[in-house]
Amino acid sequence: MITFKIACRNILRNRRRSLMTMSAIAVGATAMLLFGAFMAFLVLGFQTTTVATGGHLSVFRTGYFDYGAGNPAAYGIANYDSVKKLITDDPVLGPLVRVATPRVTLFGIAGNFAVDASKTFMGVGVVPSDREQMADWNDYHLTGHHSDRLPSALRDDDETLGVIGLGLGRILGLCQALAIPDCPPPPESAATDTAPATPDAAPDVAVDISELARRDREPVPARSTSPWPRIDLLAATAGGAPNVVSLSVAQAESQRIKELDDNYVGMHLALAQQLLYGRGEHKVTVLVLQLYHTDDMTGARNRLLALFKEHHLDLEIRDFTELTPQYHQVLGLFGSIFVFIAVIMSVIVLFTVVNTMSMSVMERTNEIGTLRAMGVRRRGIRRQFLMEGLLLGLVGASAGVLLSLIIAAIINQSGVTWMPPGQVTPTPLLLLMSGVPKLIVGTWLGLIVIAALGALVPANRAARMPVVDALRHV
Repeated sequence: MITFKIACRNILRNRRRSLMTMSAIAVGATAMLLFGAFMAFLVLGFQTTTVATGGHLSVFRTGYFDYGAGNPAAYGIANYDSVKKLITDDPVLGPLVRVATPRVTLFGIAGNFAVDASKTFMGVGVVPSDREQMADWNDYHLTGHHSDRLPSALRDDDETLGVIGLGLGRILGLCQALAIPDCPPPPESAATDTAPATPDAAPDVAVDISELARRDREPVPARSTSPWPRIDLLAATAGGAPNVVSLSVAQAESQRIKELDDNYVGMHLALAQQLLYGRGEHKVTVLVLQLYHTDDMTGARNRLLALFKEHHLDLEIRDFTELTPQYHQVLGLFGSIFVFIAVIMSVIVLFTVVNTMSMSVMERTNEIGTLRAMGVRRRGIRRQFLMEGLLLGLVGASAGVLLSLIIAAIINQSGVTWMPPGQVTPTPLLLLMSGVPKLIVGTWLGLIVIAALGALVPANRAARMPVVDALRHV
């Protein structure tokens, strides 16, 4: 206790120097914690967006992950309803699964023949109600995560309705019909180079393409009576024949990533199956599983593997980190940046404490000699200076934690937005201090240890100082 009191007195003896040292430690703690909170926001936000759209686990037919993108029809899952029932009825796996839904992924050409515009597309056939339920997943309670999401126009009872990305809507000339914001008109040069479409020409093109696929098509459900614009989707069926369906575009949705925004078509599962399989057996390309909590993903995957092996099912499982390589890339990038910042801040704190304690040793040489002459051992002198370093680190690190909490709260309440790379819409900027408790504790303890290490060199020099030389020091 006496050592602690003496250390406090010595720190207060040189208030300005001690304040500057503790400020350097506080700034280092603040920089590391704020960046760590920002990194947590990016990682958890990215994970939330990915899971809300694509689930935690995806069940494919074996080989789809490596070869299915080139021929999705050949890698469909037959009897998918029985596989879904097997998963949801399992006593171990069922309670972990929030949503289990089939999907069809396909590729083709989308055309708006009224303006002679066409574009390759990536289509996803979904169960609309399941899609909406998945989109509400927010296990980390990120404020404002769903604030910019509009209710989907897809309906379980209308197979003809669909949605497209904002970019694809612009390319197909549907800006006015879908009220797409910030949608400039096409250049005049493009309009003069392309002959204007006549009312009679568009139906002829559509009819010709439809006739080409008639033999491989089932009767198309009655078209929606809604006043939405229609586009034609052309794709190859499982048998290799061209197939065309008409889609009523009820909404243009932002997909956040420009490349996806320019190619995305979302449609009812039944319409996607009709386009991809025609009169053949309707399958799905993937069963998507969304869990209640990401922490259950490993256990759920192991149970799925056991079920598939037990029932001899030719299926494979991929989690969202495998299907989204950017996830590990984001983790690695920001982890490297954080380590770099932490090393720089630690070096600054270390040399600041070494400088402060070295000056303190020089100024108190006579005092050190007196204590040694009174019988204080070397370890007592060493302990005294180490205690001062610990106190400087403790106060500075605590002030840094408090300052970072205040700054994070101000930023979170300010409504600041930013534009992440590759996205097309601004998102709220949050600093998730509550999401990094281990980082807070680790940074706090780490800076205290670094401050103690910085005091160790001057403390050893003070402890080894000859008593006679210290007493006659001027």
